[in-house]
Amino acid sequence: MRKRVIAGNWKMYKTRDEAISFIYEVAKVIPDRDLVETVICAPSIMLRDLVKREDEHLRIGAQNMSQHEEGAYTGEVSAKMLTSYGVEYVVVGHSERRDYFHENDAIINAKTKQALQHDLTPIVCVGESLETRELNQTNTFVKEQILNAYEGLSTEDALKTIIAYEPIWAIGTGKTATKEQANETIKFIRETISERFDAITAEDIRILYGGSVKPNNIDELLAMSDIDGALVGGASLDSQSFLKLVEAALK
Repeated sequence: MRKRVIAGNWKMYKTRDEAISFIYEVAKVIPDRDLVETVICAPSIMLRDLVKREDEHLRIGAQNMSQHEEGAYTGEVSAKMLTSYGVEYVVVGHSERRDYFHENDAIINAKTKQALQHDLTPIVCVGESLETRELNQTNTFVKEQILNAYEGLSTEDALKTIIAYEPIWAIGTGKTATKEQANETIKFIRETISERFDAITAEDIRILYGGSVKPNNIDELLAMSDIDGALVGGASLDSQSFLKLVEAALK
């Protein structure tokens, strides 16, 4: 049985004091890591402070990293910088990075490889626009994103990743894909992984749903056959809301 993952993506929210207060409120009551994988992906400037206070079962992730090992890349953060801080996860290919910062599939692939090379767990994001869905091209679009992101990766590498399906039209809009829509696309992603690698890898890889996930819809999403957790934005900013999401993953 695939272990569920609840990953909060704080985006560009919270001051240092707010972030530390949040961690103190949740760290000691997060369930055993063997039961559910609980991650907070925070702005890079806060990572060291949060890792120092994560306690035994909560883990800290980054929201982004460079595809380069090192070099003259002003403002960038490398994978080995993250691991030197004790960070264990990194979000790769979020739609906001693809859209606002023009990250393409080749960059996502390079970042995924960098993360794996430095023993970071990449949370690889894929998802379609509303226009793409209305044209009935979701599967074609998402399949291409997956195949490009996993280009050149071994089966062993693939199993070290987590996939997050986030339909762009449901991110921060209050709209949520129905549980059937989310599960159908995630099942298709699993089929794509099976074609690219093998059926065992497809069965074992964790695939999350993201897009306006909240305490009032998490149960129905997690009840679906192929949804292994959630990558959560706004609902991860409040400590009690986040804990409710984690509790739901234990059911």
